Amino acid sequence: MSVNSVKQDELIRDVSKKETLARLYKYLLAYKRKLVTVALLLSVTLSVTLVTPLMIELAVDTYVAHSDIPGLFRLGGVGFFLFLLYMLCRRGWMRIMADITNQVLMTIRSDLYRHIQSLSFHFFDSRPTGKILARIVGDINSLKEMLSDSVTKLLPDFLTLIGIACIMLVKSWQLALAAFLTLPLLAAGMFIIQIRAHKLWQIHRQKNSNLNGFIHENFSGIRIVQSFAAEQERQEAFDRCAREYRDSFIDAVKIADLFSALVEIVWGLGGFLLYFIGIRIVGADRIGVGTFLAFSAYLGMFWSPIRNLASFYNKIVTNISAAERVFDILDTPAEIRSLEGSTSLPEITGRVRFQNVSFAYPDEPDRLVLENVSFDIRPGETVALVGPTGAGKTTIVNLISRFYDVTAGSVAVDEYDTRKVTLESLRRQMGVMTQDTFLFTGTIRENICYGRMDATEEEMIAAAKAVHAHEFIMKTEKGYDTEISERSAGLSIGQRQLLAFARTMLSDPRILILDEATSSIDTHTELLVQAGIAAMLKNRTSFIIAHRLSTIRGADRIFYVDDKRILEKGNHEELMAKKGLYYRLYESQFS
Repeated sequence: MSVNSVKQDELIRDVSKKETLARLYKYLLAYKRKLVTVALLLSVTLSVTLVTPLMIELAVDTYVAHSDIPGLFRLGGVGFFLFLLYMLCRRGWMRIMADITNQVLMTIRSDLYRHIQSLSFHFFDSRPTGKILARIVGDINSLKEMLSDSVTKLLPDFLTLIGIACIMLVKSWQLALAAFLTLPLLAAGMFIIQIRAHKLWQIHRQKNSNLNGFIHENFSGIRIVQSFAAEQERQEAFDRCAREYRDSFIDAVKIADLFSALVEIVWGLGGFLLYFIGIRIVGADRIGVGTFLAFSAYLGMFWSPIRNLASFYNKIVTNISAAERVFDILDTPAEIRSLEGSTSLPEITGRVRFQNVSFAYPDEPDRLVLENVSFDIRPGETVALVGPTGAGKTTIVNLISRFYDVTAGSVAVDEYDTRKVTLESLRRQMGVMTQDTFLFTGTIRENICYGRMDATEEEMIAAAKAVHAHEFIMKTEKGYDTEISERSAGLSIGQRQLLAFARTMLSDPRILILDEATSSIDTHTELLVQAGIAAMLKNRTSFIIAHRLSTIRGADRIFYVDDKRILEKGNHEELMAKKGLYYRLYESQFS
């Protein structure tokens, strides 16, 4: 199985920027009414902005020129009213837009989290967890300004630009054309810059993902790091990742900063052409002072939205790579899902049948892990799987729970093909215990009741007593209400595993899978829990994977798995009598 490590950049499929932006903006359409309100408020602020230079022209050429002081005061009163209206409307649309943006980000984050939860084990096995976290947190956060500015800056700046251009053409088409002459130069420069900038920002996102992946991996394995006194080596590796992150950011910013420089240069050139044409060609004597002042104001207003649009375009180039990474995950197909037309699996008796099953991981289809495996397990039967590491024992039980789909053949539970029933109805009747005990942050009570939140107090305590966890739980600070976490220092590995046993016991599964579930329990604790396991196995179909062969002697059947298939079957006495592979494995363990 190929794995993307923290040292490797992730591969993102190429998609057009238009497609990515269109998909992103679809999320905004869910808030049409609020967007209409924002548009109305924006139209008011835009109108006030556009009329202000005309009021200046009126004040200078009419009221000041004719010494009309009362008229000037009236105009000032109107201007003050418009200013208050402008401020109120601006505050209104900013608050509404902030609310819309945060809601959209919440929706995208929720969609991404929901989709990731539906992905197969293969997705999680093939990449560091930190790289997944980088997309859920960092990449989505990067979209905030781009979404907000799309409505609050892109639309009003674009409309402002059109409005100012129309007014300038009406006032003086010669001066207007002078101001427009440099626009093709700006467009060409921005197009060239964005090609390089987009690639550099993609690289930066990849380096950020690598850094997140490294940090998560390092702190998850901090016990190993400190046990081997490897802090210095990990520090050097961290510094290397951090340098790559820093350098990629600097490279991207250097190119992105050219947007601002380009706009300033073109703006200055446009201003020079305006005054040169206005004075030397049109003639200063043919233009009124108020008109020239208004035109100068419009020139600043004309280039201000252009500068804002260029800045927004820069943000798109900067952050669209984050959107691409988010949609790349959303477009990753859920290989294991409830297929269309799937039926709900009724309460089962626990019969399990493998018919000519072969399996290979999706990214290595030519390398079979299992080949032509068949068996039929009766309801309530206990089956133990033994054999060398990597033989395919865990793969077999993963196929029963449909954590992976078979490459060929079929897996049936009570004669229902597992691919034709809903995942929820199948897994709800499965209980899986692995050697990697995981506890959630919360109370002991919440962890035991995780698989069955409606369980009563009596049922929870009964499950804990069955696996001999109740005694040590009552010795903790607050009993069942004691707070624990993923890495609770107050619990031993064995105690953590007993809590996981109680959690599985309480869920009352019809099919039970124990994958090296007692590997971390000491011999004394194991003797105590054997009675609980026996109670848990009663009247349930059970699959037990164990390297400690003393724990599976009482199994109804034992399968010796190796070389992609089941090489031996039988109970303990039958296999010992054969003196084959199981016999040699058993003898080697107890010699």
